[in-house]
Amino acid sequence: MSGEEVPIVVCVSADMSMRERVLRQLDGLGPVLSCADLTELRELLSSPAAPPPVRPATVPPAAPVRPAIVPPGLPQGLVRWGELVVDRAGHRVTWRGDPLPLTPTERELLALLIGPPLVVWSYEQLFAAVWSGPYRGSAILHSAVKQLRHKLRGLPGGPQVHTVQGIGYRLDPPPRST
Repeated sequence: MSGEEVPIVVCVSADMSMRERVLRQLDGLGPVLSCADLTELRELLSSPAAPPPVRPATVPPAAPVRPAIVPPGLPQGLVRWGELVVDRAGHRVTWRGDPLPLTPTERELLALLIGPPLVVWSYEQLFAAVWSGPYRGSAILHSAVKQLRHKLRGLPGGPQVHTVQGIGYRLDPPPRST
């Protein structure tokens, strides 16, 4: 994606409260198209007379939602977030040059979350990328993220995993070097 392209998130649900909740959760990520059913969505997308109503972002879209399909060949090199380095090929994580003991699952979760570009990873996408299979519920993923958060808490100025309620997880950009 170029610097000027912004993904559009589409929310289709007959439940108005669910659509409102999704809109609140995605506030600031970019344009969101919300409709009650697929028929309405088709009408909005096929109408040449007027573009579909899109809710504008209220803050810069720093973390767009990652495409639904996770590429099978994820890069195996170094992934950096400030002074945190994940070496996927070497199976190592370091913080300010010191080893950070993470399990393979925690290391892969961290590599995905800090890997460029910083995006919101859905629960399903993280599960597919880390466990190489279909999403089987949130318990195993939430547990792994909880353990990762616990280990990251001890890193002063280190990354924090944020929950995007009902969607997935994201990280903020690293602090700027002075």
